[in-house]
Amino acid sequence: MRIAIIALGSRGDVQPYIALGRGLKKAGHAVRLIATQDFETLVKSHGLEFWSIRGNSQESIEGREWREVSEKGNLIVIMSQLIKHALRSAIEWLEDALIACQGMDLLITGSVGLSIGIALAEKYHLPLLQAHLIPLTPTKTFPSLGIPQTLPNLGGMFNLISHQLILLMMIRASRPMLNQARQKVLGLPRASLFDSTPASLSKGFPTLYGFSPSVVPAPADWRADNHVTGYWFLDSADDWTPPSALLNFLQAGPPPVYVGFGSMSSRNPQETADLVVNAIKKTNQRALLFSGWGGLHKKNMPDSVLMIDSTPHDWLFPRVAAVVHHGGAGTTAAGLRAGVPSIVIPFLIDQPFWGRRVYDLGVGPAPIPRRKLTADRLAQAIQEAVTNTAMRQRAAELGSKIRAEDGIANAVEVIQRLGR
Repeated sequence: MRIAIIALGSRGDVQPYIALGRGLKKAGHAVRLIATQDFETLVKSHGLEFWSIRGNSQESIEGREWREVSEKGNLIVIMSQLIKHALRSAIEWLEDALIACQGMDLLITGSVGLSIGIALAEKYHLPLLQAHLIPLTPTKTFPSLGIPQTLPNLGGMFNLISHQLILLMMIRASRPMLNQARQKVLGLPRASLFDSTPASLSKGFPTLYGFSPSVVPAPADWRADNHVTGYWFLDSADDWTPPSALLNFLQAGPPPVYVGFGSMSSRNPQETADLVVNAIKKTNQRALLFSGWGGLHKKNMPDSVLMIDSTPHDWLFPRVAAVVHHGGAGTTAAGLRAGVPSIVIPFLIDQPFWGRRVYDLGVGPAPIPRRKLTADRLAQAIQEAVTNTAMRQRAAELGSKIRAEDGIANAVEVIQRLGR
């Protein structure tokens, strides 16, 4: 089959789809990955055909407006900001992806690219396969990711309604501008305010979920065509060599704690770095502080802390004592696979959900929302993560289960059935 994959968002959003694309290519399919221009080098380095659409994820996330919104953690404001950004980009994305999807046999997209994926599938009468990194299918088992995860258990019916209400709110907020893009670029009729995916596009097609059934088991009320395949990991190249400074630091003492907030920005990177270093000092631990897209930086680091640039998680995380991170789906997956405790500092969207899952599974302390983060709270969480023997054992056991899964092979097997 000729398969186009739409992969939008930060690096943590895009990498799993590169991994899935590699698996499909290995199985004999022609794969074209559609992403913003800043991912061209990464995609091509893994042997996939790349199709660029306008935009730069890093520039968007590092903007002042987004820094302020993400750090405050107000869900309504965050969703509004995300929808505004998507609407501004909708026409450009459709224009750029229109030719990319011509002549394809199958279109795959996740939640971030779903709206434009639906429009393109309609235009070309393509089957649309939804492949998500977060649980979106309504269920009574847990509430929507758009609902505060700190709410008490309000029962199955509340959970089910929460999924439906959040989905409807997102559709109603985004549909007017998307309809303009559909009409202007694709010549399609206006889409209904109540129909998220036209039945003709998804009828008889499965939905893939790229996370571990050991982390989020498929709810009992999901249909059999919702497949929780296991994670889609994109491992580092075999010839990757760590910097000598990092190797020397790791060898100079006990395993350090890793601290990094991925693509999450901070209004005051220096203040955040000071907070982290103070927490590390309180615990007498060693630490690796990842600068990341958030631009964390601190001059005159103590000898117990090393500032590092981007380092493959699959290489680094098994070598640390615990992982402090923002709770993005990709970083959470890497931390769990490594078999070490995770301390989640959620900023927005799905991150509180993953932080709660880490806590409920007993493989990390209770999450600390970014707006409530203090040096004392972080120090207490780090101390628990590195000294709680039962927690460390549970993390090691879960990591072993995840490493035994082959999410890419499972996903490819489901997709291959479509062509038979």
